[in-house]
Amino acid sequence: MTDDIDLPKNAANFVPLSPLSFLSRAAGVFPGRVAVIYGKRRYSWLAVRNRAAALASALQRVGVGTGDVVAMVAANTPEIFEAHFGVPLSGGILNTINTRLDPDTIAYILDHGGAKVLITDTEFAGTVRLALERMSGPRPIVIDIVDPAAKGGQAPQDRLGAQTYEAFLETGDIDRPWTLPADEWQSLSLNYTSGTSGRPKGVVYHHRGAYLMSLGTVVGWGLPPHPRYLYTVPMFHCNGWGHAWTMALVAGTAVLCRYVSAKAIFDAVADHGITHLGGAPVVLGLLVNAPPEDRRAVDHPVKVMTAGAPPPSAVLAKMAELGFEVLQVYGLTETFGHVVHCAWQSDWDELPFAEQAEIKARQGVRMPVTEEIQLRDPETGATPPADGKTMGEILIRGNTVMKGYHKDAAASTKAFRDGYFHSGDLAVQHPNGYVEIKDRLKDVIISGGENVSSIEIESRLFKHPAVALAAVVAMPDAKWGEVPCAFIELKIGAATTESDLISFCRESLAGFKTPKRVIFGELPKTSTGKIQKFLLREQAKGL
Repeated sequence: MTDDIDLPKNAANFVPLSPLSFLSRAAGVFPGRVAVIYGKRRYSWLAVRNRAAALASALQRVGVGTGDVVAMVAANTPEIFEAHFGVPLSGGILNTINTRLDPDTIAYILDHGGAKVLITDTEFAGTVRLALERMSGPRPIVIDIVDPAAKGGQAPQDRLGAQTYEAFLETGDIDRPWTLPADEWQSLSLNYTSGTSGRPKGVVYHHRGAYLMSLGTVVGWGLPPHPRYLYTVPMFHCNGWGHAWTMALVAGTAVLCRYVSAKAIFDAVADHGITHLGGAPVVLGLLVNAPPEDRRAVDHPVKVMTAGAPPPSAVLAKMAELGFEVLQVYGLTETFGHVVHCAWQSDWDELPFAEQAEIKARQGVRMPVTEEIQLRDPETGATPPADGKTMGEILIRGNTVMKGYHKDAAASTKAFRDGYFHSGDLAVQHPNGYVEIKDRLKDVIISGGENVSSIEIESRLFKHPAVALAAVVAMPDAKWGEVPCAFIELKIGAATTESDLISFCRESLAGFKTPKRVIFGELPKTSTGKIQKFLLREQAKGL
């Protein structure tokens, strides 16, 4: 029987996993179904397939082959959506770049990634021009996206390349054969981390991981066939959480949002029948704090996936009142996005609303395609008890973990030690197995020898009626070493005082967890809504 069991794989029974398969199927089975809506522009799944094929062909004709990097500096427009298929179809590696980065960092990414082609939106021409001038390596071929809906970049001098994107597509062949990579481990995309300290790292994804991430999203989020998804997540961030590929898998409709605002979201929900959307907690804050004139009635269920800093239970409760059902997920750039989700248990439906919101504030359990999640003490390597109190670092193993860091073998080895990816995030595990993020390792405040979770303090501050955003960092202290310092962004028209917020925290937090200083003002954020705590830590050092 050994010979019968040990059979070789062949072309009939083994096909490399790639999200390119999803678009091929969507175009073949649902060719006329609307795939993309952007303003007055509409593209069917067949049209997206043809445009992606033309892009792949055009890229190959200018020399892009397997392993070559194609960079993009683009907003959420149809061009970046179809590039998620067209670039890998050419054999190239898609490198989507954060549009809010400074010229020096963009220049570094273009050099470090070795971009052969750069597709850039003319709204960002000022920054990109400087980045190109500051590159130390060969300048890439530049293609311009000219979007009439952009707030700038319409002047002729804003064009940095010899061709516009549409003219470039015309040089391609829509009948180019649709071929999958020979190896599912082939590099698919290159995503650079936020770079909040030092140079950003280049995270390399593979076709297999993107394919499985999409499948996991469908199961973990309960996506039905043909959902209507609002793309508020920047597609330069973890490839937009992989949702372009996921929408092809379920032949959904992606409504693209270039400028994210509460009004834009409420309008899209009402005008396009949005059923699903994703966004960082800052997007939830926009919705719950929106003025009446920006709101429209939500007359059908809308499911929201949120990731980033854990949203407070108070915000989740307000979202439910508006008609949005929030699913909390957790992940990193290094894990293709979300690998943990707060899978809902039916017996929680009978709990009081406030208790449900507290549960939803937890990140939860591994996604369907995540192989393993565990906590370990970063000092001893021991597994902490599942008591909801003792913190450990989150370790991750599975097929949706990156290939490694581009040109940084030392960092890859460190991240993958002991057979797991080390996240650098601290969490507790509750008795039911659900994990709850407590802090980044670097954000834990050690006050008088006690570990203080900044997220725990932030969650309390968010419950104050005047607080829109809160961030807590360590402030040096002569007696205790470090003490909590809170930075607060107030709701429009709201007012409070430092003493009021400190007293509010003291009602439910131990004395050593209570902020010793409260600073008011707008909080610095990345384009994905993450609060830049490294800037706040520097500010706290000078207080």
